[in-house]
Amino acid sequence: MDQVRVAAWASDPIALTGLINHLKARPELLVLPRARRGEASVLVFAVGEVDREAVAALRAAAAESPAAIVLVAGHVDPAHVNLLADCHVSAVLPRTALDRLTASVLAAARGRSSSLREQVAALADEAGAAALTPREVDVLRLMAEGWDTAEIAGKLCYSERTVKNVIYAMTNRLNLRNRPHAVAYAVRAGVI
Repeated sequence: MDQVRVAAWASDPIALTGLINHLKARPELLVLPRARRGEASVLVFAVGEVDREAVAALRAAAAESPAAIVLVAGHVDPAHVNLLADCHVSAVLPRTALDRLTASVLAAARGRSSSLREQVAALADEAGAAALTPREVDVLRLMAEGWDTAEIAGKLCYSERTVKNVIYAMTNRLNLRNRPHAVAYAVRAGVI
C-alpha cells in the first residue's frame, strides 16, 4: 500500500510536535518535513481558531501547493466557509476528534470530501456543547485530583450545595453519566 504524503502546520510548536507525532504513528501516512511541504498530497493544519495568522498560513499553503487541507480547529466562524474552500480545505475536525484525523487525511488524498458548511456547523455545535464555565473547570480539576464534594467546596469557598449544583448542571447539559465520565470528558476536551 502506498503511503499518503502529508505535511503538518500548527499555530504553536507544542501542537505541531503533537500533531506530527500523531501522524507519524500511522503506517499509511508519510510525514514530510516543512521544506518538502509542496510534495504533500494532504496538508494538516491545527489551530485554536481561524484567525489572521491561520488564514495567512492557509492562503500561503494553497498558493504553494494544490494539496487538499484537513483543518483541525477549536473554533471556525461559519462566515469563513468560502475562504476555507478557496484555500483547498476539504475537511474540518474539532481538536477533540484526532481519532478521525487519519480517515479524513485518507479521504482528502482520494479527493473525497463532504460539505464544509455542515462540518463547520457541526464543529460549532460541538464547541457550544463542550463549553465549560470557569466554575465548572475549577470543580472538574479538583474532582480529577480525587477531592470529594466537601473538600472541593472548602477549597473553592463554595457551599457543598453549590458544588453539587455545578456538577448536576454540567452532567445534565453534556449528557454525562457520572463524575468520572465528566472528568474524562474534560480531559478529552483539553480543559484539564
